[in-house]
Amino acid sequence: MKSASRQTMVLFLALAIVFSCNSKQKDTNNHPPKQKMTAKDILGNPNYLAISFGGYRDKSRDIQPTVDQLKEDMKILFAMNIKIIRTYQTKYAEASNLLQAIHQLKKEAPTFEMYVMLGAWIDCKKAWTGHPKHDDEDTAANGAEIQKAIELTNQYPDIVKIIAVGNEAMVKWAASYYVQPWVILKYVNQLQDLKKAGSLPKDLWITSSDNFASWGGGDKEYHVEDLKKLITAVDYISMHSYPMHDTHYNPDFWGISNKEESLSDTTKIIAAMNRARDYTISQYQAVSNYIQQLGIKKPIHIGETGWASFSNEHYGANGSKATDEYKEGLYYNQIREWTNREAIACFYFEAFDEIWKDAANPGGSENHFGLFTIDGKAKFVIWDLVDKGVFNGMKRGGNKIEKTYSGNFQSLFEEVMLPPLNEKIN
Repeated sequence: MKSASRQTMVLFLALAIVFSCNSKQKDTNNHPPKQKMTAKDILGNPNYLAISFGGYRDKSRDIQPTVDQLKEDMKILFAMNIKIIRTYQTKYAEASNLLQAIHQLKKEAPTFEMYVMLGAWIDCKKAWTGHPKHDDEDTAANGAEIQKAIELTNQYPDIVKIIAVGNEAMVKWAASYYVQPWVILKYVNQLQDLKKAGSLPKDLWITSSDNFASWGGGDKEYHVEDLKKLITAVDYISMHSYPMHDTHYNPDFWGISNKEESLSDTTKIIAAMNRARDYTISQYQAVSNYIQQLGIKKPIHIGETGWASFSNEHYGANGSKATDEYKEGLYYNQIREWTNREAIACFYFEAFDEIWKDAANPGGSENHFGLFTIDGKAKFVIWDLVDKGVFNGMKRGGNKIEKTYSGNFQSLFEEVMLPPLNEKIN
């Protein structure tokens, strides 16, 4: 992939894709909201882009992000027209610090706007041990998560617009902690009852954020009565889809077909990434089809989907060759274009790299899902925003927002890997 002519074509195609996506984002940051915004108003609204957020900057969550650090991050995201963020747990100081940071920013600048999907973590009994009990729950820990979510929502009703009960808490490959749907249903019903009683804002939306299979879009083992009751109880479905993971675990869609072998390397990669996008769309449609079969009408939004920029494991050079900044950029733009067109909210995973997720292996994919590196470098997909001066004057941890690879596309593309030949692809 080092010829000059090929590099020129690659650069043109890549930048055309990036600019066509990012340039379509309307600049709404200079105008304060004209009305009190609700979850119904913001979810699926392309002027309110969503993203999954973790503000941890160290190798351990024992070190919590400070209010000032979180204000740095919120300013960066708001500059990108991100106006909804998703969190995951309430027991750590990050959640309350984040809400305080947003509250302060709103007081400092009337045009600043940020809303939160507040996550409450749910575990089974004896989770994260060698003997988890999946038919029971950790009542004390789960109850504390829910109670803190209630308190934070009532403290910041202008910011918290959604509570998510659990994260991938029902999918059975979450072997360390998954619970049965009745556990999620119990807490969803509790929160809905509090809304009816006036003890939570009436326009607050309640959901659970889980894998597409957990919402009925996969194996029939998930099609239980309690799932139907849960779908009825939530205000909307928040589903996850990760084609990047399935480039290893279920790679029927991944790779290059025989008929594509004569194409340019760039065209091969784009074709593979188009199939990855379509894979996500098919999982979304599978959930939609299941809910329709039940005779239930609910909005469906994307609680998580993303693509890592590096991996030394299943998805890297010795595996499916899926991870690099170029493919990450293609996937991000393809997903944003689809979800914006279809009025689907997408809490893209994720805003910033977090190195605590696989602290023992710096090259692990879980450490590399961010649009920014941990020291604030903008990855390829948002290089154009750096060029436009969107981040002028902003820093993360004392570092200016600059481009990865020093903005040298040729250096970046030399590390891009071709997907493998897959004769199963038509």
